[in-house]
Amino acid sequence: MKLTKFGHACVRLEKDTRSLVVDPGAMTSEPGILDGAEGVLITHEHFDHFEADRIVAAAAKNPELSIYTCSGVIRHLVQIRDRVHMVGNGDVFSVAGFEVAVVGEKHHFSHPDVPPVDNVGFLIDGEVLHPGDALTDVLDVPTLLVPGQAPWMTVPDLISYLRRIRPRRAYAIHDGLINDWGLQVLDSVLTSEAKRLGADIRRLKSGESVEL
Repeated sequence: MKLTKFGHACVRLEKDTRSLVVDPGAMTSEPGILDGAEGVLITHEHFDHFEADRIVAAAAKNPELSIYTCSGVIRHLVQIRDRVHMVGNGDVFSVAGFEVAVVGEKHHFSHPDVPPVDNVGFLIDGEVLHPGDALTDVLDVPTLLVPGQAPWMTVPDLISYLRRIRPRRAYAIHDGLINDWGLQVLDSVLTSEAKRLGADIRRLKSGESVEL
C-alpha cells in the first residue's frame, strides 16, 4: 500500500492500481488529488477536511466515485445524495479494494459553547488509522495518522496519544495552520517520541509518499 500525504489532513492511499482519498478539504490546495480515485472518506464537516464543491465536481467528473462519511457531512451533499454512504462507529465496508472500519463518533472537545460535531475515523485495511479531529483509541494500529497541531489539542495531548496507541509508524497530519517555527517544534516532538517508542514517527511533507 502506498500512502501519500497532501496539504493539511488529506492523504491518498493506493493499492493494486486502485485508490481512495481521505479528507480533501479547503486547506488541501494540490490539484488532481481525486483524479482516478474510487472512494472518498470524509471524517467530518469542518472546512479544512471537507469542501462540498470539490466533492460534487469530482463526482460529476467520475461516475464511479463513492463518498463515505457521517450524517453531518451528508446534509451538505444533497445534490449527489445517491453517491454518498452514511457510516458510523462500528461499521465496516469495502471500497477501491480496501476494507474500512469506522471508529469514533464525535469531534474532540474544542469550544465550551459549541457541542462537538460528528466525527468518524477510518481504519483502512487494518493498517492505517485516520482519526479526523479526534484522539480515538484503537488497539493494534500499525500506522497512525496523528494530528500534529490544532486549536483543540496541545503537545501533551499529542504525546499522550502516541504513547497510548504505540504505533509502529506515525505520520503527522493536520499541520496546515503551523508556520515554519511551529513546524520545527512539531518535528522536535515527533523525533523525541520516535526515539522513545522505537518507531518511525515523523512529519511527511506535502506530496511525500511512503510504502506500508
